[in-house]
Amino acid sequence: MTRFDGKIALITGGTSGIGLATARRLLDEGAHVVITGRGQAGLDKALATLDSPRVTAVAADTGSLDDIDRLMSVVAEKHGRLDVLFANAGVGTFKPFAEITPEDFDGSVDVNFKGLFFTVQRSLPLLADGGSIVINASWTLHRGLPTATLYSATKAAVHNLARTVAAELGPRGIRVNSVSPGYIGTRMSDEAMGEEGQRAAAAETLAGRIGTSEETAAAVAFLAGGDASYVNGQDLVVDGGLLGSIPVA
Repeated sequence: MTRFDGKIALITGGTSGIGLATARRLLDEGAHVVITGRGQAGLDKALATLDSPRVTAVAADTGSLDDIDRLMSVVAEKHGRLDVLFANAGVGTFKPFAEITPEDFDGSVDVNFKGLFFTVQRSLPLLADGGSIVINASWTLHRGLPTATLYSATKAAVHNLARTVAAELGPRGIRVNSVSPGYIGTRMSDEAMGEEGQRAAAAETLAGRIGTSEETAAAVAFLAGGDASYVNGQDLVVDGGLLGSIPVA
């Protein structure tokens, strides 16, 4: 498949999990890809894993507006434009609502909402007309999950951002959608859920298993590509049937 031949894609949080899998998917389909991560070690490992001359790694913290500006400068200098933005970088704080501190709140909102908000905003001068923005949301914006109040609120915010920015960018032909992964096997979910939690989560899905980063990457590639040319302002849930149905006991 060559849906992204010659296209320039930026993936924030691209050193592991869904971000890394999406980088691989877009590279395999012909794109030039810029990935970000907060640590150089993670970036070096991702570069070695992707092993392509069409990938560029930039150390950047999505929670820092200065880093976002520097990132856009690197993209402008190297490529001059963007065709695809996958705003993926995020953090998770999972604890009872009564125990969430102002420091927890600021840390999550700075990355998951404020940082993503300004990543999208400051990419606009580089985004080509007819381009695509995909925002990583979460199934938790559709259904309450204990201990996920803060995380879920930030994800609901960024999905709403997708819809409203889609309305503003419609005249430029830029589509903006979000993807909402369900239970996906990533480092963040492994740490948050543990083995017992993952077994319980798998039992809630019609698929009977945890999803993979590659399955989510396929959904991101669909939303970013021309096959989704009439999909705009939407949220695509990739959850193995978690939200829609109750599995047979």
